[in-house]
Amino acid sequence: MKIVFRGDSGFCRPLILNWCDRHGVDYIIGLAGNKRLAKLALNIDYASAIRFEKTWEKERVFGFIEYAAKSWKERRRKVIVKSETSRRGFNTRYVVTSLRGCSAEWLYDHRYCARGEMENRIKEQQFLFSDRTSCHEWWPNQYRLLLSGLAYLLLERLRRVYLKRTAFAQAQVNTLRLKLLKIGAVITRNTRTIRLMLSSQYPEQDLFLKLASKLVPG
Repeated sequence: MKIVFRGDSGFCRPLILNWCDRHGVDYIIGLAGNKRLAKLALNIDYASAIRFEKTWEKERVFGFIEYAAKSWKERRRKVIVKSETSRRGFNTRYVVTSLRGCSAEWLYDHRYCARGEMENRIKEQQFLFSDRTSCHEWWPNQYRLLLSGLAYLLLERLRRVYLKRTAFAQAQVNTLRLKLLKIGAVITRNTRTIRLMLSSQYPEQDLFLKLASKLVPG
């Protein structure tokens, strides 16, 4: 299995880059811009501006440059440059990577930008209260995060397998929690039984019953 480390510029630290190099882990990480990078990418920015002047439509030009930050101890690394010119002006992004064999545009669009989907999954888990880590001790916070992660895995399987071809097939976990699973109910108890009486006005009750029959057969 090939591991590729992907992250935004907050993770572009010498310790992380050096660790990846030592252990053979490829990476593609955002890099904050500076004057040196802007100077090295000048030709790419110029090409983007020329194309925009011809079409007056947003233009993107990609390329590679070699760059070594002072904190990298003068070790040069490959940097992807994405230069975008539109009516709003210039927008140049930099991404340092060890990946090879693909174009700069493909690496940026299909490897780096895919981190957005990963971030969406992290945000989904926050709907399951993964950010409630207010205890003073480390272990209780870790336990809460573990429970949140397990809850997300259960809801993801529910969505991917059991809710396929339904209105909730692409729903976020918060939507599943609030619209499909959060139901008003009355609980009665005597010495032998506990009865759970769900609301008869629940709009998704047909789907809920079908789902329940699949999860708890018989």
